[in-house]
Amino acid sequence: MAAPSPVTERERKYEIVAGSGVPRLIGVGGVVAQDDPVEHILDASYYDTETFRLARSGITLRRRVGGPDAGWHLKLPVSADERQEFQLPLGGDAHKVPGTLRRLVRAYTLGEKLVPVAHLRTDRFAHRLADARGRTIATLTDDHVTGEAGGETAHLDEWRELELELDPETEPGRLEEFHRALTEAGASAAPWPSKLRRLIGDRVPGPPRSRKKPTAGEVVLASLREHYARLRRADVGVRLDVEDSVHQMRVSIRKLRSTLRTFGSIIDEKKTGSVAAELQWLGRRLSPARDTEVTEARLREQLDEVPSELVFGPLRQFLTRYFAREAEEGRSRAIAALTGKRYLQLLRALDTLLEDPPLTAQARKPAKTGLRKPLRKAARKLSRAEAAAHGLAGEELGTALHDVRKKAKRARYAADTVKPVYGKKLRTWRKNVKAVQNTLGEHQDTVVGRDVLRHLTIAGHGEGQNTFTFGMLHARDAGRAEKLRETFAGEWRRLRRGDHPGWLS
Repeated sequence: MAAPSPVTERERKYEIVAGSGVPRLIGVGGVVAQDDPVEHILDASYYDTETFRLARSGITLRRRVGGPDAGWHLKLPVSADERQEFQLPLGGDAHKVPGTLRRLVRAYTLGEKLVPVAHLRTDRFAHRLADARGRTIATLTDDHVTGEAGGETAHLDEWRELELELDPETEPGRLEEFHRALTEAGASAAPWPSKLRRLIGDRVPGPPRSRKKPTAGEVVLASLREHYARLRRADVGVRLDVEDSVHQMRVSIRKLRSTLRTFGSIIDEKKTGSVAAELQWLGRRLSPARDTEVTEARLREQLDEVPSELVFGPLRQFLTRYFAREAEEGRSRAIAALTGKRYLQLLRALDTLLEDPPLTAQARKPAKTGLRKPLRKAARKLSRAEAAAHGLAGEELGTALHDVRKKAKRARYAADTVKPVYGKKLRTWRKNVKAVQNTLGEHQDTVVGRDVLRHLTIAGHGEGQNTFTFGMLHARDAGRAEKLRETFAGEWRRLRRGDHPGWLS
């Protein structure tokens, strides 16, 4: 079965007093017509693991019969009002989740079996809201719901709710206009993000609450949870071959690994070392796919800047063939990693780490004092890496500057972790660290770019291509690298002299 394409869903749910009428929204958000209701009887079975792993992440998976969009629906949260929905048609075994959807949520289920957890029957009355041209702006539905959740003890419930869903082509900002109109008409925002969560709410633990004065451990754990959530969202994108998803997943991996290593005095590094090592393995498995994307885009941009009289032969067609092979190989390696047992074991280890973190005595300290030492250590490692690059040249200098870039990235990630505590005090320092990181990132691109150009020259010569242009780009990259090193020197001076807390020196 082909992979489904995501559809963006923007909606809000409202509670309404029993017996009250459906609000009229003429004149709100460009609406000039509110159609008479169309009734649909919707019968939906919801699937999750026995421990509600999907619901705990705000995900719903259902099989619905009735209505214009009957089928299997998978909904992933994007924000409070926005979700990505993936749909598959009805067919096959009605009691078995399609393999395509099971694979998409593997990073959330961690291999646990998906079973029916609830059944909802909705008598829906849908009002189409249209503009002056007859185009749909939104749909307002009046839902009368009967729900039953299984488990050790059955739970039955009945309720009525309104749902306002924007058409995919409608400006998202109009949702707020409809919200004001509905609340003024007596409706109140529903406390639950979905019908399923209302039905099983007492069975799903809520997210940890942040305190006004958190401990060092609570701040670090909040950062790790955020990066883990981003990794799992990117996992879905990689499986669907969504643009930039490999990059987003690699960023999440780096941030998880960096946080574990930088704050090893708070989350016991002796007990998380194996997780950090496995994150490094995963990052390396994904790197060919991402490196190919970056290198091809950069090379094509460079080629566009070359005068046409200096581009000999069908070089762009040659690049298309060359990078298509590289991209296919990189994607195959990435998918192989995500479908393997080793990756699943890593996800389970991360899940366990966050459920039962190996906190140290340092973690119990107030965040303002407990987080200073790890951040100061990251800053000192960055300074030592920069000092180690002095007096080097050629490949040795390139390697040393790449290490400075990695240390700068780790220092910046550390600053992001402690931002809730030291935000304003670190703003200038973080900005200067990021400038150093970005410049050295461009410098590394020239290093990798020259190596790729050398391989392209060899491959092109073997196919009878005129590779003069590749040689010219190689020389340009060498000159670019020299200028970037000069830029870095100035940025480093600003970093050293710039505003920062005294304890960070």
